[in-house]
Amino acid sequence: MSLRLPAWTATLTWKSVCFIVGMCCSLAAVLGVLVHVEVTRQTVSTAREKALGKLHEASQAYEAGGPLPPESGLDPDGLPPRLRALAVGGHRGTVVADHRGRPVMWAAAPADGRALATAVDYGQSARTINGLDNAIIGSSALAIGGTLLVGAFAVTRVTRRLHQTATVARRITRGDLDARVGDPRTRDPSRHQDEVATVAAALDTMAGSLQAKLESERRFTADVAHELRTPLTGLQAASELLPEGRPTELVQERVRTMRQLTEDLLEISRLDSGSEAVETDLHQLERLVRRVVRASGTETEVVVVRDAHVETDRRRLERVLGNLVANAHRHGRAPVVVTVDGPVVTVRDHGDGFPDYLVAHGPQRFRSGGNGKGHGLGLTIAAGQAEAIGARLTFGGAQGGGALAVLTLPGT
Repeated sequence: MSLRLPAWTATLTWKSVCFIVGMCCSLAAVLGVLVHVEVTRQTVSTAREKALGKLHEASQAYEAGGPLPPESGLDPDGLPPRLRALAVGGHRGTVVADHRGRPVMWAAAPADGRALATAVDYGQSARTINGLDNAIIGSSALAIGGTLLVGAFAVTRVTRRLHQTATVARRITRGDLDARVGDPRTRDPSRHQDEVATVAAALDTMAGSLQAKLESERRFTADVAHELRTPLTGLQAASELLPEGRPTELVQERVRTMRQLTEDLLEISRLDSGSEAVETDLHQLERLVRRVVRASGTETEVVVVRDAHVETDRRRLERVLGNLVANAHRHGRAPVVVTVDGPVVTVRDHGDGFPDYLVAHGPQRFRSGGNGKGHGLGLTIAAGQAEAIGARLTFGGAQGGGALAVLTLPGT
């Protein structure tokens, strides 16, 4: 089982904070090491020069046969063995070692097969280096904390703007074409725009262009439908004057189809524009469903598992249910069953089921099932009206075969 990190660790803010902390720690460590090495080198060099100077005085005194200076002597106690061996071997050297509980700088030179050595207190130098190390650690911690706060503030401002841009993009995806980011940096041409402002400006431009195109298409559809209404009304009246017969029935059927298509286009245009208000009232769902089935003129079975009262727009709900029932009879096979289970209404037929594209992506205009019947507007209108009243309409397959449409009214 692989260990998964929490979701917040994938955010840009967290990654930026980790990057800033990592870079600050690395920089502080490098600078601290460099300062420590340089100061330690200078301190040790100063102590070494002092110890060698004192050793030189002791060597002169030894050669002259006079008394040796304090802290000097031949093979003194505490002289590190390595330095003693170096001096006996005929070489001079220095080393820092503890002597009587305190750090000292030893310096030794050969003296007639023995080691002439002297010691210089190294405690103050060691305390200076330790104090410097503590100061480096403290200042590095303060610098990292300050840099982290400033960096987190700057990154948060950027991520907040990115979140705002993403929120507007999601609103546009849901159909709110009036949504805009409105980044103030894009309003003043004299201000330099960063990458986030560029993305926000591009999103606003895209939304405006998309809104204009969709509005143009909606107006075109509405205008065409309105213009077709008048000649179709006259054509229907003229078809009523034709002599009875099969050709007349065909003409009248085509005219009715054209009128229905025109009305569907007008309704889709109104749904797209959102110009109609939703008028809600309390209705008994069983009575409303039975009225829709009677009006459809089809042999549809109604099963009531649990009745409910719903607050909704009756006209829009009847339009949704009517289209679902008509689609089930047109594209499916009998029996068609409408089931009421509280505020959930299902419409099932026993045909071949909904096409895969419809189940995956929802109904599409002018794209019907495989039998070639219809224009694909009935389910499009049903989905649009369901969204208008706040209901959820899903399409799927029924157990045992057939298409299943599930309408879940709000409040469930």
